[in-house]
Amino acid sequence: MNVVLTGASRGIGYELVKLFLAEGHNVLAISRNKEKLNKLEELGATILAFDLCEESFAPIVDAVSDFGQIDILINNAGALVNKPFGKLTNDDIKYVYNINVFSIIKLTRDLLSSFSLEAHVINISSVGGVQGSVKFPGLSVYSSSKGALTILTECLAEEFKETTYRFNTLALGAVQTEMLEEAFPGYNAKVSASQMAHFIYRFSTEDGKLFNGKTISISSSTP
Repeated sequence: MNVVLTGASRGIGYELVKLFLAEGHNVLAISRNKEKLNKLEELGATILAFDLCEESFAPIVDAVSDFGQIDILINNAGALVNKPFGKLTNDDIKYVYNINVFSIIKLTRDLLSSFSLEAHVINISSVGGVQGSVKFPGLSVYSSSKGALTILTECLAEEFKETTYRFNTLALGAVQTEMLEEAFPGYNAKVSASQMAHFIYRFSTEDGKLFNGKTISISSSTP
């Protein structure tokens, strides 16, 4: 399969790229961090250093035209600002929504013509973005941006219901990553990035074939 994945340079994304490569898949790994991408290139990944805050996604479209039709698109890149609501700046809000929402809309739109017949798009969200879940002070922009992915996923599933494309969102609970440390300093999650990567791998390649337009919470703890 051909897999395109954002947020590839660390945490779950990094582990996912290694896992897909180990299982014989082709991966286009996207991240701002060229240095860490180089390590994935040594393992066989096609890499692209790109900032998802850019206005034009033409460099990604060009890279995909050489890469081939996409079987799996994993919108994994995420941004988090942990700050009291009254102290949020416009730049904070713009940054989080650019990465967590607008980039996913733009990238999915721009790559539509490159999808294979049974393309599976997976948006990585958070349990904090699920209605009714426990919420935490300081994460209003982050959680609300992740919540937007649920509606986006439902809308895309409806709009493309006459195709064989599938759109799903995985709302992850606590996973031991750098982003978790930013949100909850000192918190020790029971799930490692590698463990979660294995779950997402199975869902994207096999288990998710029975789902479309769904947001699925993957959590055994709070947060």
